[in-house]
Amino acid sequence: MTSTKNLVIILGPTGVGKTATSLSLAGYFHSPIISADSRQMYADIPIGTAAPTAQELKAVKHYFIGNLKLDQYYSAAMYETEAIALVTELFKEHDVLLVTGGSMMYIDALCYGIDDIPTITREVRQAIMEQYRELGLEAMSEILRQKDPEYYRIVDRKNPKRVLHALEVCSMTGGTYTSLRKRTDAKRPFNIIKIGLTIPREELYMRIGQRVDDMIAAGLVEEARRVLPYRGCNSLNTVGYKELFSWFDGELMPDGQKWTLEFAIDKIKRSTRIYSRKQMTWFKRDRSISWFAPSDTDAIIGHIQSRLN
Repeated sequence: MTSTKNLVIILGPTGVGKTATSLSLAGYFHSPIISADSRQMYADIPIGTAAPTAQELKAVKHYFIGNLKLDQYYSAAMYETEAIALVTELFKEHDVLLVTGGSMMYIDALCYGIDDIPTITREVRQAIMEQYRELGLEAMSEILRQKDPEYYRIVDRKNPKRVLHALEVCSMTGGTYTSLRKRTDAKRPFNIIKIGLTIPREELYMRIGQRVDDMIAAGLVEEARRVLPYRGCNSLNTVGYKELFSWFDGELMPDGQKWTLEFAIDKIKRSTRIYSRKQMTWFKRDRSISWFAPSDTDAIIGHIQSRLN
């Protein structure tokens, strides 16, 4: 029996093998699995988000899997509140809990807290989105510069999600996004152990390619067609669906021909590889992460045991 409660975070890039490793560790530590994947929370897109299978969900209790509707608003701040409440309850019966996922902001929200940002109303979100559709990203960035010049200097102005969210906050509060950003990390009443999973880049890219092929074989195209009416929702601003929507729309390839399914699949693979690099760039800034190959379960278990309080 440990004297302190321990939260073990299994993280890493998409396709590296977090699910399989987490299931093995859950069996060893007799722990449920708490997901930190911002897309697996949506119920109607299990194929494209590589959500745990029905068999895996039956084998180990999971939380934050398939619990949201596609048009339901959710944020890292909301995840922090709900996840902290959940682990507090689960720690009454467990000394070790497992969290797994690759959504960087969700993991940071759980471990360190997140900016004290208000929940954005549907009306404000729709108003900002309509303005964006009318004016475009460059004009919205200029509005942000006028409303919050400090955040404008550091935001990725090519990322509409970041620009629009800052404008939503400005609209909601009448102030600046900068003024609400957290200055210090939250203190957690549990020990945090971070395990990063990594494999050589060439192997990761091969696994990503195979996983995309498997998703297509499992019915990703049909899944994308079913959710097409919700394409404007943030839940579907996601690799896989965006590319298939472009194929449905008949967008043109560089040679002037309409997208083919093969072209869309290739774009999904490339976009996923790019996302995996962004994940690793984010994670490598965190020196508290100990890195292992996903197949090295014994070493991972030994390291966790050595770090338990």
